[in-house]
Amino acid sequence: MSNLSLSPLFRRSIGFDRLNDLLNHAMQSDTPNYPLYNIEKTGDHNYRIVVATAGFNEDQLEIHLENQVLTITGKSVEEKSDTSVEFLHKGIADRSFKLSLRLDEHIEVQRADYENGLLKIELQRVIPEEKLARQIPIGQKVTQQLTSPEVK
Repeated sequence: MSNLSLSPLFRRSIGFDRLNDLLNHAMQSDTPNYPLYNIEKTGDHNYRIVVATAGFNEDQLEIHLENQVLTITGKSVEEKSDTSVEFLHKGIADRSFKLSLRLDEHIEVQRADYENGLLKIELQRVIPEEKLARQIPIGQKVTQQLTSPEVK
């Protein structure tokens, strides 16, 4: 599936050229397996990202949003290892991480909470009024409709 052609889409659509870049990035990127996370749809315009961050304190976690890329980082504090302990099995991951997720242009971060080892980030799709469906009048410029009519 490395030769995905979006030419049929571009024949009937305008402005979707970024979609090709997004799909190429998704096909080339490895899916991170640490930390574990969920992406949940909680309503028509509401989403939640839940990241399992057991072993981290709030001050070890950072959330950064730049150019519609949400980046969650966890910085593990190196503790002095007890030399008297021998691990027979070490299954608890205690390492730093960086998780990046691309957001749609109208998705806004509403809040973030940390409870019981889970980082929860609430998102909402906020569509500006100028992007909502509207009737376009024929024979006059759209900008004229927004201004008050001149009195003659």
